[in-house]
Amino acid sequence: MNIDNVVKEIKFDEKGLVPVVVQDVNTNKVLMLAYMNEEAIRKTLNEKVAYYYSRSRQELWKKGETSGNIQKLKGFYYDCDKDTILIYVDQIGVACHTGSYTCFFNEVIKNESKDEILEELYSLIKERKSNPKEGSYTNYLFEKGLDKILKKVGEEASEVIIGAKNKNKEELIYEISDLIYHMLVLMVNEEVTIEDIKNELEKRKN
Repeated sequence: MNIDNVVKEIKFDEKGLVPVVVQDVNTNKVLMLAYMNEEAIRKTLNEKVAYYYSRSRQELWKKGETSGNIQKLKGFYYDCDKDTILIYVDQIGVACHTGSYTCFFNEVIKNESKDEILEELYSLIKERKSNPKEGSYTNYLFEKGLDKILKKVGEEASEVIIGAKNKNKEELIYEISDLIYHMLVLMVNEEVTIEDIKNELEKRKN
């Protein structure tokens, strides 16, 4: 990759900026819209973490430099008109300064698609770990630690076996769902992403 060539390709506006759509590589959720100048692009591509240009402060800023909610660069694209950038990131913590996982939380019409339910649940569990919520069972598991999480995974796996042996489809669906949830908690706790699992499963297609 030649960064000089990338910068030459990008069409910046009159202020030397280009809009950047930021998407979570694990959940495919759009996290935020920001802006980059030439320096931000260079530092992002060199360091593999996201840098942006703050229009309000009129300065370069590294995402998460003070909060710890950095964005590890996983993909970098620009569109057909070369005037908009799309980056995929591994979001550490939350993306929004409000404490929300994504800046796009003001719902007008709810997305009813169930195609990304695992990614959405993973995202919610990850947010609970970063921003504990009182009374949350998910946070209870994280507070108790790895041994408790592993114990629950083992218990749920046993209940899946019992549900299958009982020849009860509804019971089996319920228990498999319980197991998947606890597996996702384990994944978040051990920093295993859904993308990691997809990549491993991709190897097994043969």
